[in-house]
Amino acid sequence: MIEHHLPILLIAIPLMAAPCCVLIHSRRLTQLLALLVCWLCFGISVWLMTKVMHEGAVTYNLGGWEAPYGIVYVVDYLSAFVMLFVSALAAIVLTYSPTSVQAEIPESKQYLFYATYLLCLTGLLGICITGDLFNVFVFLEISSLSTYALISLGRTRRAPLAAFQYLIMGTIGATFILIGIGLLYQMTGTLNMADMAEQLEAVRAVDGETWAGSRTMLVAFAFMTVGLSIKMAVFPLHSWLPNAYTYAPSVVTCFIAATATKVSVYVFIRVVYEIFTPTFAFNILPLDSALMAFSLIGIFVASLAAIYQTNIKRLLAYSSIAQIGYMLLGISMANTAGLTAGIVHMFNHALIKGGLFMVVGCLILRLGSAKLEDLRGAGKTMPWTSFAWVLGGLGLIGVPLTAGFVSKWLLLTAAIDSQHWWVATLMLLSSLLALVYVWRVVETLYFAEPSERAAAAKEAPPLMLVTTYLVVGASIVFGIWTEFSAGVAFETAQHLLGVTQ
Repeated sequence: MIEHHLPILLIAIPLMAAPCCVLIHSRRLTQLLALLVCWLCFGISVWLMTKVMHEGAVTYNLGGWEAPYGIVYVVDYLSAFVMLFVSALAAIVLTYSPTSVQAEIPESKQYLFYATYLLCLTGLLGICITGDLFNVFVFLEISSLSTYALISLGRTRRAPLAAFQYLIMGTIGATFILIGIGLLYQMTGTLNMADMAEQLEAVRAVDGETWAGSRTMLVAFAFMTVGLSIKMAVFPLHSWLPNAYTYAPSVVTCFIAATATKVSVYVFIRVVYEIFTPTFAFNILPLDSALMAFSLIGIFVASLAAIYQTNIKRLLAYSSIAQIGYMLLGISMANTAGLTAGIVHMFNHALIKGGLFMVVGCLILRLGSAKLEDLRGAGKTMPWTSFAWVLGGLGLIGVPLTAGFVSKWLLLTAAIDSQHWWVATLMLLSSLLALVYVWRVVETLYFAEPSERAAAAKEAPPLMLVTTYLVVGASIVFGIWTEFSAGVAFETAQHLLGVTQ
């Protein structure tokens, strides 16, 4: 029965298709193969999400070996939710990509782009579905190594340098994560995440404020937290992200900005809430206070940095660092409302930022530049593209009837319910900063004299516009219809916190 094997096919299909792209070598054939694989992965993700919603978690034992002795794939509400938007955005961005890829990546390297894109997708989906902690590391490195290669395909000489900087930071983060996994394995003798959580529970003998289990636990937690913070680009460990997003090809930026950091946030939630548990992370250790502090500082510092950028891709890169702060802010509250808000914002920000970077890709295609001075007056010659920026910008600010408003409202109410009034106040102020940097671009597009590039520009190709509006429009749809995104996030938060209905 093929539907029983869909969890493994979700990983195996893109993994096997990637080397096929290299063997085929033809740009057009590899493009068609990659498109087919991405949409097939999206279809499988939809099926798995539907099955989880109706029947509960889906498990798949590789090779027929039962956990914890074998590797198990687990699809629950959280993993299915993340897989769904990762595969959806991967498919839509690749559908959007042909003209942009043709313009920004040398034809001799395009087949390698499609092969690496599929490898990156394999890694991201594998992280979501595996129930084995070492497998998380393996898939994390598959996606990371693929991302380094994708970034290096940028058309400027700064792209390889940005990829190298990301590689250095990413390797440090991966090393920290691997050390943490090794220490946990030393304590528990297992790599299965569910079994590891049970083994750790057996040594959780707490005497006052002293951890009686082992220093190993504390050190493992510290390594895992710092390593994942680098992968998530949490302030002040974010230095790799601005250059990576700025100098990568537009299509690569669209894909990794919408998916990569969100998947790292997913791993962080798994590690903190399921393996170490909130009791250890937030009660015995002050992770909640540290996360809240770094999140708020990161939101303000990154938002202020975005305001002063002269490159639209760099502006959105700093905005992404700020938005990661919102996700971690919800996670730090350690209650159902806050965690729900953090998970919803993963989904909503993926749509909003993916859509905005797709807008930027359209502008770069026609103007040949991402500098704000070259975008002056483009609203007159590229009205549809410019209006898509307005719609996406409204979501980024958090205007009502957009997806951004939903997650920010949930986060605001969670802060108020937790008596964190000062957090709620700072959140409102930070939204004003988002308004400033979004408005800077709107003002440049609509209220400035057209630059030479903008005056000679024409509207983006229909396929790029349709796919861009599909993603930007989805951020409006999920701002009005919140039953799916908020509902799934609420179910997930209750499960992670052990709340029974």
